[in-house]
Amino acid sequence: MLERYSRPEMAHIWSLDNQYASWLKVEIAATAAWSKQGHVPAEDVTAIREKATYNVERIAEIEAQTKHDIVAFTRNVSESLGDERKWIHYGLTSTDVVDTAQGYRLKEANEIIREDLEEYKNVVAEMALKYKDTVMMGRTHGVHAEPTTFGLKVARFYSEALRNIERFERVAKAVETGKLSGAVGTFANVPMEVEEDVMAELGLTPQPVGSQVLPRDLHADYLNTLGLIATGLENFATEIRSLQRSEIHEVEEGFGKGQKGSSAMPHKRNPIGSENITGLARVVRGHMITGMEDITLWHERDISHSSAERMILPDTTSLIDYMLHRFTGILKNLQVFPDTMLKNMDRTYGLIYSQRLLLKLVDAGLSREAAYDTVQPLTARSWDEQIQFRPLVEANDTVTQYLSAADIDDAFDYHYHLQNVDGIFKRLGLLK
Repeated sequence: MLERYSRPEMAHIWSLDNQYASWLKVEIAATAAWSKQGHVPAEDVTAIREKATYNVERIAEIEAQTKHDIVAFTRNVSESLGDERKWIHYGLTSTDVVDTAQGYRLKEANEIIREDLEEYKNVVAEMALKYKDTVMMGRTHGVHAEPTTFGLKVARFYSEALRNIERFERVAKAVETGKLSGAVGTFANVPMEVEEDVMAELGLTPQPVGSQVLPRDLHADYLNTLGLIATGLENFATEIRSLQRSEIHEVEEGFGKGQKGSSAMPHKRNPIGSENITGLARVVRGHMITGMEDITLWHERDISHSSAERMILPDTTSLIDYMLHRFTGILKNLQVFPDTMLKNMDRTYGLIYSQRLLLKLVDAGLSREAAYDTVQPLTARSWDEQIQFRPLVEANDTVTQYLSAADIDDAFDYHYHLQNVDGIFKRLGLLK
């Protein structure tokens, strides 16, 4: 994890110290579960709970010799105990501890991401409602199309946020799992009841069937969902970047006192936060591919997935936490310019009302083909000669034969295009 893109709470979860703390939780919970089966004396469990500890530096010393991190860890823990040390790692294989502890840490990470998603959703909802009726130019292919509102534009990202939360809750639950089924997943040396008790103590769900490792499609699904969340943020960030262009300038990222936009050009105010989100989304999507490739392992397990997961799970969860937090802050401080939005609607000489005019002619009795062939030449002349569209309409004999002055007035009224905004917001749950 890069410190630049990690917040302290998430960095702690993936720290080496917390890795060992999680491993110890699993070992202690397993010993307690064995005691419930009558196999480990209760006093030994009490002693282990009270005395078992580890030392990061000492584990490193032992691992340098053993070349095995779990062996180094369990030997160091045993050094803090008396005769009860014999119950540490009893009947377990390394991945029983590693995968279960990883599920536990993912659970911790999910709690942070869940809060991030909720705050992001709430900020987007607030923005959508604030600008629900703020008219602006709707664009398709980057070209002026028909009027919309800035709130409706934002509402699309709110809807996406709801879908991402739903996806996240499903995959979060799936990876908050563990296994203590032994070397090839047969429970030969650990009763199923021990696994069930350990998972209950840690707040995890037992995996119905596994090999020596948890099924990695669970993690791939999780990473794919985080990739969708990152891409959703990029989607919104790209919109801000486009709308902040000098030629449009309908929104602008907050620019703090003393902030510099360029080392060369003092006038520059760049959408650097949104660009940061765009770049990091590419990294997260790259981890999706690695997660998919980690699914296929030889027989009941190999460790080809292990080295990759040591990077992609901490990095992806950390990046999602960082991205959600940063982009939520960008939205909170986003400057919106309604007057510019309204002004930009006139940059295409009123051509944005061409479909409304077309449909009025059809409603008045003209065939669609004839109506289209009447309106299109007028739009071409308006655009090519850069003159207002409406005077051309009012001077056209075919148009005036079918439409009154009031009809033309109505065709050029942007409010017509906004009549269903409230209905959309109600369907989305943003209005009652």
